[in-house]
Amino acid sequence: MNRRLFLVSGGLAGLSVVAGLGAFAATRRPAAALLPWEQAGLSRNDPRRYVVEHAILAPNPHNRQPWIVELIGEDRMRLFCDLDRRLPHTDPFDRQIVIGLGCFTELASLAASALGYRLDVVPFPEGEPQPRLDQRPVADFRMVREAGLRVDPLFAHVKARRSTKRPYDLDRAVPAAALAELARLSTGDVAVVGLGDAVQVERLRALTWEAWGIESATARTHKESVDLMRIGRSEIEANPDGISLGGLFLEGLALTGQLTRAQMIDPTSSAFRQGQDMYRAMLAATPAYLIVVANDGGRAGELAAGRAYLRANLAATGLGLSMQPVSQALQEFPEMAGAKAKVEEAVAIASPKRLHMLARLGYGPAVDETPRWAAATRIRQA
Repeated sequence: MNRRLFLVSGGLAGLSVVAGLGAFAATRRPAAALLPWEQAGLSRNDPRRYVVEHAILAPNPHNRQPWIVELIGEDRMRLFCDLDRRLPHTDPFDRQIVIGLGCFTELASLAASALGYRLDVVPFPEGEPQPRLDQRPVADFRMVREAGLRVDPLFAHVKARRSTKRPYDLDRAVPAAALAELARLSTGDVAVVGLGDAVQVERLRALTWEAWGIESATARTHKESVDLMRIGRSEIEANPDGISLGGLFLEGLALTGQLTRAQMIDPTSSAFRQGQDMYRAMLAATPAYLIVVANDGGRAGELAAGRAYLRANLAATGLGLSMQPVSQALQEFPEMAGAKAKVEEAVAIASPKRLHMLARLGYGPAVDETPRWAAATRIRQA
């Protein structure tokens, strides 16, 4: 669901032009854009807003945060896709966007359980839009008070969940017991499978790198990502969605003219090549993978896959594991078709089943939260 370029150059020396390096570093965290993580749960006396405050923390492609929630009556909500937040080049059929909305749906359900409510969900109540999403609702929610309902244990990991876009520790194998625990999240409609076989993992490392190369070499898909990059604290706080490139090092490069969108989009630039080198190293440092496979090839299967992925991400967090989607290989623009077929063959998934998620799995470093728009900006009254 987003991509961060890891850029390395001699530009760190250029930061000497910035007076008071320590003070500068302390101001680079986009605190305003991270407030929604702290504010989730403040509306405990308003159950629906409490639910939305948590649900907006869900993973989603390119961090587009494509959700709009309409409050209806006293106990209902209707989920829509903000059609301006889709990804027409890398996600031409809105499949990944629906998966992100599925993550939102599952997180909403978990938050409702924390207040003693069951969240009844009706997917696509006015029909499944094809080939792309339209103005019809993605889901109807109804909050039902249920005596004795237990808080879903995965809810405890909501604020610690991350999509960790860093190299993982290759000296620490993911235990078979952890893969088995993640597999227990499977349902009759969706399979969650952990992959730790060395030969299969090596094959997937090569294929995810091949897919990244295809996306970055295809002008329109690469530009789609670059256009959504937010460079430095000011840009991130002004638009806390898309691909945030923050922190002392990257902002320092931007301030010294060594990191610009023009450079990132130019495959001959040093910025592009350094990002390429770092992304290759990151993908290579992957000890295991996780896949999510739906039996239903339609929109309902996409939504269900998103719900399952969210649970897997939270369960992995509880196990001390890191995860990161590597969705390039599953994208449906024409140039990716060959790589997509190879990945499906590598994990032995064929029609009518549908491979919806492929994620890196391992032990990674601690990372910050991903910026978010405030919950209030995602809510409207019916």
